[in-house]
Amino acid sequence: MRQLIRKHYPQLTQSERKFANALVEDYPGAGLATITLAAAGAGVSTPVVARMVQKLGFKGYPQFHQALLQELQAKVSGPTARRAVWAAEAPESHMLNRFADSVTQNLSQTFANIDSRQFDTAAQLLAGDSGLYVVGGRITRSLAEYAFTHFQAIREGVVHLTSSPATWPHYVLDMVEGDTLLIFDVRRYEENLLRLANIAAERGVRVILITDQWASPVAGVAEITFNCWGEIPSAWDSNIATLSLLEALIAATQEERWPDARERFERLDRLFELTRLFRKP
Repeated sequence: MRQLIRKHYPQLTQSERKFANALVEDYPGAGLATITLAAAGAGVSTPVVARMVQKLGFKGYPQFHQALLQELQAKVSGPTARRAVWAAEAPESHMLNRFADSVTQNLSQTFANIDSRQFDTAAQLLAGDSGLYVVGGRITRSLAEYAFTHFQAIREGVVHLTSSPATWPHYVLDMVEGDTLLIFDVRRYEENLLRLANIAAERGVRVILITDQWASPVAGVAEITFNCWGEIPSAWDSNIATLSLLEALIAATQEERWPDARERFERLDRLFELTRLFRKP
């Protein structure tokens, strides 16, 4: 729904934008009430609300309200519920074809909804000289580790937070204003990550969030949020689009730090030769 609002925002009147802003600020709560209460909460009339939801593509407020409820239900659904959704609608083609179609669509949706200016800003933050902290959740900790491995090779001052929230205060202790915290959080969203984001933001740390299409609550704290589509014919969501975005950020960060990154790569290769970790070609 937030994507729809962003897409149609330029076409909204001033009054309609007032309701749109109220909805985004209190999302999705502001839209779960009746049309009368939703309008009153935003300080606009009910016809204004009705016209705005029609501009978003809905016949009326009831359809808009139902879409919000379905989105809210999707946010909290577990593997069993997710499988039931796609299993009921699954085409009769082979799993490989269904999977490929889903992944292709997810990649297209993800990159089509990325603001290039936000992407460039994120790359500049990730490439900066201040500290960079990386953390993920139960599912996304592997993505956080992947990000850490690459960013550590590109620049110094990169810290990977452990998967145990009990240790996070030790990392927060060293965070200072201007540092960057990269957070991965997908449904079901983790309260510990939201608390960490709030604490870090209060210390002046700039938060970058990589999440799914429904958006983690951390989005309310993050300076930059990237939404990645991940629904596939499975009980689990896919991280392919998320990983693709991450690799694009890694590549952009490398370019931001070049030629310093090149010199760091060369030093790293010399250390690998000393340790004889890799076989020579």
